[in-house]
Amino acid sequence: MYVPAGEGPARWFGADLYTMKLRANQTNGAIGFVEAWVPPGGGSVAHTHDKQSETFYLVSGELEFLDGDTTFAGHAGDIFFIPPNTRHRFVNTVLEPAKLLFFYTPAGGSEEVFLEHGDEPQRGVHQEPWGEERFNEAVMESFRRSGTVFLP
Repeated sequence: MYVPAGEGPARWFGADLYTMKLRANQTNGAIGFVEAWVPPGGGSVAHTHDKQSETFYLVSGELEFLDGDTTFAGHAGDIFFIPPNTRHRFVNTVLEPAKLLFFYTPAGGSEEVFLEHGDEPQRGVHQEPWGEERFNEAVMESFRRSGTVFLP
């Protein structure tokens, strides 16, 4: 499978722009691969995946990562491996955007949640971060089906 640079379906999700480079249905469930642009204040909330490992590679910028109960600063070139059922998240706490790659192994469909519930980007338009109301029951049910559990 070949996905050229700049290709793959993209969606705004929360404050971040996610481009799905490889999806579960394209790889027979072997891997899901997402390219993320994370603006200042963007990122994810704490969560786990019941059957997936998640690997993050920070291409540029800085992000704060949570692994279990420990937070640490991530810098360009750092890689992080999160096994199943481990509480984790990332947040951009600096003033510059970050570029992050994340890999789900095996693929479990989280990338499909982004596609199904995210907002299609419009050229030249930067989306405002979502409020809590966007994380409605339909979104949460899709995450539950993918094995994602949100935690405090």
